[in-house]
Amino acid sequence: MLLLGLLLLLPLLAGACLLWGQWKRRGLHLPPRAPGFLHLLQPNLPIYLLGLTQKFGPVYRLRLGLQDKLASQGYPDLSLGDYSLLWKAHKKLTRSALLLGIRNSMEPVVERLTQEFFERLRAQAGTPVAIQKEFSFLTCSIICYLIFGDKIKEDNLLHTFHDCVQEVMTIWDHWATQIVDVVPFLRFFPNPNLRRLKQAMEKRDHFVEKQLRWHKESLVAGQWRDMIDYMLQEVALPRVEESPGQLLEGHVHMSVVDLLIGGTETTATTLSWAVAFLLHHPEIQRRLQEELDLELGPNASGSWVSYKDRERLPLLNATIAEVLRLRPVVPLALPHRTTQPSSIFGYDIPEGTVVIPNLQGAHLDDTVWERAHEFWPDRFLQPGKSPRTLVFGCGARVCLGEPLARLELFVVLARLLQAFTLLPPVGALPSLQPQPYFSVNLEIQPFQVRLQPRGMGGPNLAKRQ
Repeated sequence: MLLLGLLLLLPLLAGACLLWGQWKRRGLHLPPRAPGFLHLLQPNLPIYLLGLTQKFGPVYRLRLGLQDKLASQGYPDLSLGDYSLLWKAHKKLTRSALLLGIRNSMEPVVERLTQEFFERLRAQAGTPVAIQKEFSFLTCSIICYLIFGDKIKEDNLLHTFHDCVQEVMTIWDHWATQIVDVVPFLRFFPNPNLRRLKQAMEKRDHFVEKQLRWHKESLVAGQWRDMIDYMLQEVALPRVEESPGQLLEGHVHMSVVDLLIGGTETTATTLSWAVAFLLHHPEIQRRLQEELDLELGPNASGSWVSYKDRERLPLLNATIAEVLRLRPVVPLALPHRTTQPSSIFGYDIPEGTVVIPNLQGAHLDDTVWERAHEFWPDRFLQPGKSPRTLVFGCGARVCLGEPLARLELFVVLARLLQAFTLLPPVGALPSLQPQPYFSVNLEIQPFQVRLQPRGMGGPNLAKRQ
């Protein structure tokens, strides 16, 4: 009886909320609404949304289900937390840890772990390699070392953390989890996937808590070994009178969670897209290797260029920019919420409206980009002619990990192309179409690549493709 009463009450509450919302917005000139509420089920959602602009214009309204998401610890995370003074302080803490706390160790860590990564790849040279899995472990290793320091290696936890991140993301992207956003009342019914997601998040939180305890117990005032040390000392500082609120250890916990999730699959997926595009465009790969050989010496025997001197490799920078344009890290930017009534294109935007920029749609707009759907890195070699991209988001919720992601993309791709020629398994070029289901990341379909060491016919093979 209780369940039946609840099922009867839910439509009434939903209807009342809908009527109340419509009453509050009476008299406003709102953007047109695209009918329906099953938009999340559309394959390749950003492209579908771009198609709606042809019918409704550049600004329109959608019903996309629930806004609240599972988090942990009772503390809001940075990516989906509500905008507030305390949220801004939380963001500043995390950004400072990334840019100040580890500024001298970021590039050396990326260099060292990339070198270990290539030692593993050399052992697989000539055989088909599932490169995305390799990239995923590399990027997870980098962010783990920056967050947890050498302790992560001492405890042999790299594979544990990587498996945990993979489990959370896999369950999160499963249709049985996503369907709750499409049909909200399903959250009140048994859902094994939601239960598995909560269990995976509890496991993740247990690992993070253990590391936080060890760091707190071994902390030396005025010194920091990694990002956790830096953040723990920052939140322990005396509270200033005009402070927006007290940052606590729970905020450090959530910063670690966001960095782990955001710093692994996004960059690994972008690296995989780069390899896929270069397999389809061996002429670009050949030009990149010629640029690397000219600047650094042939066959990985020359010197290494520092990231601050990356202007020496303009085609590599242009190629990275083009991959990010076509396959942005997160194709739909993180949700923003208006803090006051506003307007755009003559439409009223009420306070509290959730705004989601379609980054991939903007990057494929034929009215802005020449040859918008083509892989053409040379567009970024024409001074002043190529528009700016919004790859890492915009506004207050711009990606905090952008500096690290750009460093990783540059270092890994430069070393990869310096050491190997990328070849597809015979007759098996990867698909350049994303996975058909929608995910936070623009997922690439699984593929393999053969790594031909330079100096063993790699460049000539690339020419013959």
